[in-house]
Amino acid sequence: MPTRILAALDKSHPRLLMKEADLANLQSRLAQAPKDSPLQGLYRDLLSAADKALQEEPPATDSPGGMLRVSKQTLARIYTLGLAWRLTRKETYAAQARDLMLHAAAFPDWNPKHFLDTAEMSNALGVGYDWLYDYLDAASRETIRQALVDKAMKPGLDAYEGRLHATWTTGTNNWNLVCNGGLVVGALAIAETDGELSEAILSHALQSMPLAMASYAPDGLWPEGPVYWWYATRYAVYAIASLQSALGSDFGLSDSPGFSNTGFHPILTTGPTGMGLNYADAGGETMGKDMSVLFWLARRFDQPVFSAYLHKGLKKGDGTAEHLLWYQPPPQGAAADFPLDRRFRGPVELAVMRSAWDDPGALFVGVKAGYNTVSHAHLDLGNFELDALGTRWARDLGSDKYGLPGYFDHQGSDAPRWSYFRPSSRSHNVPLLDNQNQGLDGKATFVEFEFKPDRAFAILDLTSAYPKARKAMRGIAVLPGRRAVLTQDEFEMESPCEFAWGMTTDAKIEIQPGGKALLSRDNRRLMAQILSPSGAEFAVESTANEKGQRDNAGVSRLMARLPGQRGDVRVAVLLAPEWKDGASAPPPALRPLSAWKEGF
Repeated sequence: MPTRILAALDKSHPRLLMKEADLANLQSRLAQAPKDSPLQGLYRDLLSAADKALQEEPPATDSPGGMLRVSKQTLARIYTLGLAWRLTRKETYAAQARDLMLHAAAFPDWNPKHFLDTAEMSNALGVGYDWLYDYLDAASRETIRQALVDKAMKPGLDAYEGRLHATWTTGTNNWNLVCNGGLVVGALAIAETDGELSEAILSHALQSMPLAMASYAPDGLWPEGPVYWWYATRYAVYAIASLQSALGSDFGLSDSPGFSNTGFHPILTTGPTGMGLNYADAGGETMGKDMSVLFWLARRFDQPVFSAYLHKGLKKGDGTAEHLLWYQPPPQGAAADFPLDRRFRGPVELAVMRSAWDDPGALFVGVKAGYNTVSHAHLDLGNFELDALGTRWARDLGSDKYGLPGYFDHQGSDAPRWSYFRPSSRSHNVPLLDNQNQGLDGKATFVEFEFKPDRAFAILDLTSAYPKARKAMRGIAVLPGRRAVLTQDEFEMESPCEFAWGMTTDAKIEIQPGGKALLSRDNRRLMAQILSPSGAEFAVESTANEKGQRDNAGVSRLMARLPGQRGDVRVAVLLAPEWKDGASAPPPALRPLSAWKEGF
């Protein structure tokens, strides 16, 4: 890092994210693109959003969601209006963006106690100040600059230097990248007038951000789940792209191990239903329509498959300013050749397996390992989710309401967070012993894999998550032909206890004799069958919550409870969709997990 980070500062405006040469290039591409091209579609989406923003009142902090909602709305509108003005020179767009910035500048503060709010505002007004610099009159420009100094830069420096409590400065989660990223954008916007303060902010940020960037190593997975992958990665890119455009260097941030592959996280862990493999405070969501960061990752790391994947999912109305900022055309040539199976290593580990990429009804199963104290964690080691026939059969409920008392108090097994249904083990597709949560210090590792053309499996060691077991292993297999999934748990009990196998589902459940349950949804069916132990039966249990928690309407638990289990216990469940050809996979011959490599 040079002695003066700002030595190479481009002192002209605009210098953040899209300089005038970049804008001219985009305008040229738009002029040459056919009206039915993806680029023109994104442009129409941008102008539609900008026209809508012209009719909207400035967001108020006393509305539900408070300052964080206000900052997010302000950010989206300023990026939208600012880029629409730059592309069209329609003055009403610039005027609305100016008024929105002046409205935000008039707030007493940007809620530095919840620094995400401050960071989002710093990003919004930093980009607005830079992009509209020549449009703004001197008084407006000074008001916005002073707001950035007083409400973002100074609180940011207080956070870095310990005068404001801020664990994000040394943290490794999404807060680190969002807070640092927002401050980087704001500091670069006003660097020629407030050089000493901007230099200090950038110096601290460039020391802090690598702590969180290390979370992408080694394979690009984000430990906090798919929603926070989007939030963290988006802000990492805001910062990196702004550093590159304003200073000509990102000081090695984009070279962080694993970051070049992080675009594979949302792609390979999204099932055929469009829903991601959820864990931590994420569940039930698709990955989201604004995956524009994949365009930037595609360009930076020469990964046209990221661009191809994003284009495949784009629909009318999806376009944002960021899609145009980082636009990459659909790559020419053969379709992306993604693997059917993939293991992601890191603080949290995942294994994903599927039957096909070109079939929306394909089979998909993913399973999670890692540890139970990662940021936003649930007690969900060994949790799996299952897609088939265009339906998600085994699901993760995701987060509960963040405003619940003590929701983020997770210190100790008796902490309030673990009493709520959704973060607890009781809501997840994991084994339960005496209906208790997994151990808070539990860790799970993948001990064996096999990824072959016609079958695949992953085996996890869950022992440290279950204090009542001397040994706890779980195997998830896609059986030969890739038409059914087998879950097999092998536990060695310290003393007699109830073992429960559970799966959360939106499907209607019909219990049948012989350890079977028929699941149906949208005229599609899946048969669950207990293969071991003999005589075990399924039951349906409610997911209804106490008042105040999310109600989980329409969701049930398929359960097999086995009381008084002692010594060696094996519980094997076959999950077999009824495919369009009318056939279902037959039950396999059971083998111990240690012999799975010999076949099924």
